[in-house]
Amino acid sequence: MIVVENLTKTFGGRDLLSTVSFTVSSNEKVGVVGANGAGKTTLLKMIAGDEPSSAGQVNVSEGEMAFLHQESDVGLDRTLGEEMWTALPEVNALRYRIDEIDEALILEEGDPEALVAELDAAHDRFRVLGGNGVDSAIARVTTGLGFSTEDIGKPCGDFSGGWRMRISLAKILIRREAHLLLDEPTNHLDIVSKNWLAQELAGYPGAVLMVTHDQDFLEKVATRILDVEHGRVQSYPGSFTEYKRAKGTRQAQLDVQADRQEREIARQEEFIDRFRSKATKARQVQSRIKALDRMDRVERMTGSKSTKFQIKSSGRVERVVLNAREIYHDWEDSPALLDVSLEVERGQKVALIGHNGGGKSTLLRILAGEVTPTEGVVNWSERSNRGYYAQHQDESLNLDSTVLESVRESAQDQPDGALRGILGRFLFSSDDVYKSIKMLSGGEKSRVALAKFLVQPNNVLLLDEPTNHLDAATREELLGALSDYDGTIICASHDPAIVDEIASHVYTVEQGEISLTEVNV
Repeated sequence: MIVVENLTKTFGGRDLLSTVSFTVSSNEKVGVVGANGAGKTTLLKMIAGDEPSSAGQVNVSEGEMAFLHQESDVGLDRTLGEEMWTALPEVNALRYRIDEIDEALILEEGDPEALVAELDAAHDRFRVLGGNGVDSAIARVTTGLGFSTEDIGKPCGDFSGGWRMRISLAKILIRREAHLLLDEPTNHLDIVSKNWLAQELAGYPGAVLMVTHDQDFLEKVATRILDVEHGRVQSYPGSFTEYKRAKGTRQAQLDVQADRQEREIARQEEFIDRFRSKATKARQVQSRIKALDRMDRVERMTGSKSTKFQIKSSGRVERVVLNAREIYHDWEDSPALLDVSLEVERGQKVALIGHNGGGKSTLLRILAGEVTPTEGVVNWSERSNRGYYAQHQDESLNLDSTVLESVRESAQDQPDGALRGILGRFLFSSDDVYKSIKMLSGGEKSRVALAKFLVQPNNVLLLDEPTNHLDAATREELLGALSDYDGTIICASHDPAIVDEIASHVYTVEQGEISLTEVNV
């Protein structure tokens, strides 16, 4: 059980979180939602003990806790299999010690009687801790998260950042702790792996507290929702759908109460103003002034601000924007793309779908000129201006720059006033534009990266998972802007909204090959 009591976190003289209290019971599956920068990740870090609180306390009983950060923490030189074993330190140490004793007995080193006694004790402890089932648990979890049997022997350094995050998640899952704290666990998962994880967590024999913007995932897993807004946390029992319904009902009720109270306040203030100077009414006037001072004011639910932006195209291009022919590409002596040809016409919105590792990101990087293909030709039209948004675009931000400085790097001499206006539409207003990048949350960094990208005038957008890390409101605004965009888009995505509502052409990229799956024109 996790008990949070009056937890407060103060940054720069203001409360990011104020007197937050709630309990997560054993076997509960609790989703934490709220806008980027609302304090969700900070809340998890304080519960995990990774960040001190300004006030309040956290008590954890009935077992240990495991915390999935938004950054991976894997040993790059170890193989995937060896890295998975490190999630269980005592069992892993026993495994190595058993091997050492076996070798010592074979080489007849040391006291054989003492070694045999130690070996028996090590085997007993190994068995009690479930060591005999670790390899099968590793196989089950890694397979569920999309790794192949061959991947078990690969060094972790050979995997991309997204796959390393999967390794971090897999390590936490095999630990089977009583409490899981998960910060954006679905960000780097394809649909198949996401569905597997939803089933895994829904049946997990412990408490789960997870921050995620993935509404479909929450609907499948969460039994309660904690809504972080304006420094407070409101608890809503039930599924995500029930949360939205209950929040809407609560907002309507508060609006009715606030309207009634405001009318009563206006009536009392009118009386006070009318009779303030009359001695015969002095006692009544003072009584009503004191009553207003004591009144608990009903606070309306103002709702979260949302970004408001549009994507401008930099001008008309030729009819055929892209003609890529017979693209082959090898990655570390293995084929990543096999004879890929793709022609894209002006105004088409192309979605690339498929499992992670199928070649989508590699193809986008080749089209963007970030990588030279082993074989093949990529021809862009003469008037095309291309912008490339990488899957981990926020990682390229200079952590020592301010928000304004970061966007200014891509702004092509636009005045700061115009840039401040653009950043305001991405919810960076007033002094927020002078915040250091390293002080921002993961979601806020994604908004900066998106603003930095969209401030550039382009008529072709190459996008790799652009909705990752975005809160629900910002994601909806981006989807609307992409839908209204009159340029050309080539986008790799697992987001159903991009595939179903925006794409005019859907291509599946699997095992290095591409095929046209769907046309919506």
